[in-house]
Amino acid sequence: MKLHFIAIGGSAMHNLAIALHKKGFEVSGSDDEIFEPSKGRLANYGLLPKNEGWNENNITKDIDAVILGMHARLDNPELIKAQQMGIKIFSYPEYLYEQSKDKIRIVIGGSHGKTTITSMIIHVFNYLNIDCDYMVGAQLHGFEVMVKLTNEAKYMIIEGDEYLTSPIDRRPKFHLYMPDIALLSGIAWDHINVFPTFENYVDQFNIFVNLITKNGKLVYCTEDAEVVNVAKQARKDIVLLPYAIPNHVIKDGITYISYKNTDIPLQIFGNHNLMNLNGARLVCNQSGISDDDFYKAIQTFQGASKRLELVKMNDFTAIYKDFAHSPSKLKATTSAVKAQFTNRKLVACMELHTFSSLTHEFLLHYDSCMNEADEAIVYFNPHTIAHKKLPPISIEEVKNAFNRDDLKVYTDSTILLQDLKSMNWKHKNLLMMSSGNFDGINFNELANQLIN
Repeated sequence: MKLHFIAIGGSAMHNLAIALHKKGFEVSGSDDEIFEPSKGRLANYGLLPKNEGWNENNITKDIDAVILGMHARLDNPELIKAQQMGIKIFSYPEYLYEQSKDKIRIVIGGSHGKTTITSMIIHVFNYLNIDCDYMVGAQLHGFEVMVKLTNEAKYMIIEGDEYLTSPIDRRPKFHLYMPDIALLSGIAWDHINVFPTFENYVDQFNIFVNLITKNGKLVYCTEDAEVVNVAKQARKDIVLLPYAIPNHVIKDGITYISYKNTDIPLQIFGNHNLMNLNGARLVCNQSGISDDDFYKAIQTFQGASKRLELVKMNDFTAIYKDFAHSPSKLKATTSAVKAQFTNRKLVACMELHTFSSLTHEFLLHYDSCMNEADEAIVYFNPHTIAHKKLPPISIEEVKNAFNRDDLKVYTDSTILLQDLKSMNWKHKNLLMMSSGNFDGINFNELANQLIN
């Protein structure tokens, strides 16, 4: 098979391109801009386009199929030519299904936690030497790429994102995977530029559940009322498997799962991560993995990249970075760090970066979501708002939305960095939360400077 990727530089796209190249496919691609780490990874496999930009001459009659990324636009000249030539066009979720339609598909859905849960399941399978294909939205410790595709593996483990599939297919990605085993972690309104009302957003999860194959399994979180309502409406043939926060204790900054009168130490912490772990355990049970084997494997799980990831720590300070950006994620992550280190103060710093978070109507949902932090900081870049072609927001508007009198709001990352470096960090932790990077902050350099 000869495949051409339009927008090969995307996080998921470049990983799929590498996976198919390793499987023996002939792969080419194009993009108008490619950044690291995609650029280096593509170059390592000889897949980096020679020139940036779109060129209709890339589309030739010997191409068997085109895989179209969300970054491409409807007027993309390569897309138009492929359509004119009648070449089969897939989105990357469509092609993942194409590669896994004869396998047992495990799909992890939800507004939050899906990357971590998917990562946990993949980690356990790998630890127990159970072959599986997978697609996950973050880099995992010990794994080269985020997509693996083989002919031999019995299982395909997929992180089921609810965002749109491609410019020519407006379905949510997780509607294309047809799971045999599905998990639903939580529902909190997101992507308001695509799903204009909460009811419309919830409908996407009802559709997802109804796409589970006949006599399939639904693992779902009972701590989320919306998830419970969706589960109640599932077809009668679907087996329902509920989960919640497992029994656990925190001792000397380490969280332990209570199992068979034994405390099992974990490298992760926080109620949201414990719920994620319990959901992953039930999925693994449905794949023939015992609780004994699951707990043996999960002790070595260090977390997914940027998901409550430890940057650096010493005896007095710990610095974490996290992908959290929505109100529910901010609240859960802030609470987790505060509960894990009860004898330390917490400085929680978040960046308003996504389309949703930078809109006037959505800002109101951040009310009180960082109240458990001893010091709360919000950063946003007015240029990012202008780039997204959104109306400007003010510092005062942000303060009112978070409903916290002592909230510090910054619009200049240089000043934010200076103020963080001027603080005394003894017996104090720092939590940096964003789906961006605070305009290029090097978290490792910052951690070294603060701790040293």
